Amino acid sequence: MTDTVSGKRGNNGSFDGMTRRRIVGAGLLAAAVAAGLAPAPAFAQAAASASAAQQIADHFSSVKTMQGEFVQFGPRGEQTGGKFFIERPGKLRFNYDAPSPMRVISDGRNVVIGNSKLNTWDIYPLSKTPLSLLLSERIDLSAKMVRNVKEEPDLITIVLGDRTIFGDSTITMMFDPKSFELRQWTITDAQAKDTSVMIFNVKTGVKFDASVFAVPYDAIQKKDNR
Repeated sequence: MTDTVSGKRGNNGSFDGMTRRRIVGAGLLAAAVAAGLAPAPAFAQAAASASAAQQIADHFSSVKTMQGEFVQFGPRGEQTGGKFFIERPGKLRFNYDAPSPMRVISDGRNVVIGNSKLNTWDIYPLSKTPLSLLLSERIDLSAKMVRNVKEEPDLITIVLGDRTIFGDSTITMMFDPKSFELRQWTITDAQAKDTSVMIFNVKTGVKFDASVFAVPYDAIQKKDNR
């Protein structure tokens, strides 16, 4: 998933966007309540929305393995597809359909983006990418990373981001409010450019061979040493 995770580092070492390759209701407590006063209806409604969103996030986090197909839409309108594999926490693989030469693998520590045609690899710490939120053991909506929660009849949208980790990049996750299934995620980089990944034909509870998420460190090291 070339557009999803790659990016440059800022001077402070943070992940500041996917500029090299761009990769798949109510706000949270929008108004404060004065001390000693009972919560206003809007406050209670926002809290209820956040509670519902946390239930969905907990359900998604409980799904330890999943695989399926994806369609990726890039910031310039480009469209690609393929198959994905996820094992929580931290592991992911995207195999792109031909003629795309790209591969994306996360082994829980690093995310690597490979181009088989050019024989190139880019490697980034998983913790410095928005994918770390998607692949975390548990998505905690009480944490400071929550930017917004929006609840609608047919969709619940959760926006996550942490400036101290990857700058102004965010990941927006969209869930079915009835089945609690993840439908799509969108990564917005520091330049406000979106890359969206829609998933379908999803299977859960799948067992994967360890090789699925194996990062070819030897090949990367040899390439770097040339």
